[in-house]
Amino acid sequence: MFLPSIRPAAALALLAFALSGPAHAALAVGAAAPDFSADAAVGGQPFKFHLADALKQGPVVLYFYPKAFTSGCTVEAHNFAEATDKFKALNTTVIGMSNDDIDTLKKFSVEACRSKFAVAADAAGKVIKDYDVALKMVPGTMADRISYLIAPNGKVAAVHASMDPDGHIDAMLKAAEKLKK
Repeated sequence: MFLPSIRPAAALALLAFALSGPAHAALAVGAAAPDFSADAAVGGQPFKFHLADALKQGPVVLYFYPKAFTSGCTVEAHNFAEATDKFKALNTTVIGMSNDDIDTLKKFSVEACRSKFAVAADAAGKVIKDYDVALKMVPGTMADRISYLIAPNGKVAAVHASMDPDGHIDAMLKAAEKLKK
């Protein structure tokens, strides 16, 4: 009887440990960013996001996050929402991606993203696998917290890898400003 109560506690401890560790960046600056299409939502409205099409308009910040509506992911989404106008001034598109389903992300795009930028669903984990950003300590397709700035030529221009949601926005803004020069 005592053992079952340890298992959930151990699982929570493992998850907390995994989420507190340093994020890794699988793609280095200069690497080709894998193209993808995904179901996405902005302001609760679904659409199909295609990286190649977005890059025709300018650079893209593709940020991966573990799970919609968790505290760190909500903070990060709020921060990106507050910086949306700065990214737009740099002609840069922002899109978040997780393994959540599109129905969850429709709500997240309104509540956490404040209808300012899109979030994309990678429920099967294909894009997470292609970018090699799966959280190593948690089996499955949950993403690590990693932000990429992808230049219009499809190459990674900057990477910020940290499970701490703070820092991603500043790092991507600085990289977008540098890319614009």
